[in-house]
Amino acid sequence: MSVSLTSLTQRPAWKALEEHYQNIRHLHLRTLFAEDTERGKRFACEGVGIYFDYSKNRITDETLRLLLELARSAALRERIDAMFQGEKINITEKRAVLHVALRAPRGQSIVVDGENVVPEVHAVLDKMTDFANRVRSGAWTGYSGKRIRTIINIGIGGSDLGPFMAYEALKYYSDRNLTVRFVSNIDGSELVEALRDLEPEETLFIVSSKTFTTLETLTNARSARIWCVEALGSEQAVAKHFVAVSTNAKEVEKFGIDTANMFEFWDWVGGRYSYDSAIGLSLMIAIGPERFRQMLSGFHAMDEHFRTAPFERNLPVLLGLIGIWYNNFFGAETVAVLPYDHYLGHLTAYLQQLDMESDGKHVDLQGNRVNYQTGPIIWGQPGTNGQHAFYQLIHQGTKLIPCDFIGFCQTLNPLGHHHDLLMANFFAQTEALAFGKTAEEVAADGVPAFQVAHRTFEGNRPTNTILADHLTPETLGKLIALYEHKVFVQGTIWQIDSFDQWGVELGKVLANRIVPELQSGSEPNLTHDSSTNTLIRRYRELRGAEL
Repeated sequence: MSVSLTSLTQRPAWKALEEHYQNIRHLHLRTLFAEDTERGKRFACEGVGIYFDYSKNRITDETLRLLLELARSAALRERIDAMFQGEKINITEKRAVLHVALRAPRGQSIVVDGENVVPEVHAVLDKMTDFANRVRSGAWTGYSGKRIRTIINIGIGGSDLGPFMAYEALKYYSDRNLTVRFVSNIDGSELVEALRDLEPEETLFIVSSKTFTTLETLTNARSARIWCVEALGSEQAVAKHFVAVSTNAKEVEKFGIDTANMFEFWDWVGGRYSYDSAIGLSLMIAIGPERFRQMLSGFHAMDEHFRTAPFERNLPVLLGLIGIWYNNFFGAETVAVLPYDHYLGHLTAYLQQLDMESDGKHVDLQGNRVNYQTGPIIWGQPGTNGQHAFYQLIHQGTKLIPCDFIGFCQTLNPLGHHHDLLMANFFAQTEALAFGKTAEEVAADGVPAFQVAHRTFEGNRPTNTILADHLTPETLGKLIALYEHKVFVQGTIWQIDSFDQWGVELGKVLANRIVPELQSGSEPNLTHDSSTNTLIRRYRELRGAEL
């Protein structure tokens, strides 16, 4: 796709938004709601079972009109079409961006380099299904003939955060006869703790690395291999206790894994967009192939909504544009994502990679340094825990922190009044953030005069509310696709490549240079800066000291 784009800040739509911001930046949500008694209904929409209330944002009809015009001026519609058609919109790596193909139904056609990739996707899904069913049924056994009872996924980044988040999110639906654990950190303590109480005869490792050369993943995998072989007494055990998610058959075979048990994915799948591919094998084993496919159907439903819905009723588009409004005009630097569901405890950590690795860029598509903020800092944790931790800053601090609240009308675990209490907090927080409490209202409560200022809430703190019926595999797919496409919308507006991640490379290169300097017997010739040299020498001096 070739689109000629004027410098973002020089576009008429951008300049109109700057002027509009100056006109309404002090406008309070109390006023907006008082002037429009239907605002809570008008500034809300629903798509594929997800209800999105954006009324508690510091926006007007004119704000939305201008933001939608900005989207059109950025050729968002053309960019969406290009992605779904398999064009190579990841320009620095010259790759298509087709995570949407991972959940395309059989019979659909998505062409990359003249080839329909959908049949390949379903061939891998079918292979995963067969393997998952064998593990779940006990037909797949370990080297000694015992059935598998523990699955350990070894990966890092997108090969860990996605399946880990989704496993925790869908734990309610998992087979509780199976223990599923995730190892990512190269810190040996994580692997040691993961293995501490396990039986090697009953443990299956899934090694997830596209190239099968990732330092952290292969270091952990080799240590797990030693643990397994030493316990079972044979190198032949590796083929029964290790499978791979990779594209590098040569390295997989060299490791000792039967390539018949290698599950493939493709270079048009970015790591942080990949847990609905073979990277999700551990998840499929845990929840079963049928529920995994239900999750894929949820992804696909949101994909189609994003692809076809008018922008003014398009959930990812609206979510993305509202984020642009705060990031680039109000100067907000962070977004808090606050799921009110225990099972979504790792959602925000997952979204950190999705958003910050995608849109944490400082140059545009032409390689020119941008003169505006790009990706926000994503943070948060589940309610109501966060209310007793960092909500003080959101309510009464000096920083503007837009928030996404995610909740469900029905709980998976009915227990007394727990869910009503949880959701009462959910609704109350967005109300309190929007409208606050004036000094007059505080004083009217009989508060001592010296406390009034301390107990006043300015309000006017913006929130989005994302509400669904209950958390199912399908719902999770919809939520993740919503945020995937929100990130894409914002990257399109900012004219950046949301699908490369060169920023993670430099530290890896330098680490590979430092490793032999830490491990050599004699004092190495250190040529780093004085700080790094001194730190390395201190580490070498103390690393062997007894605890």
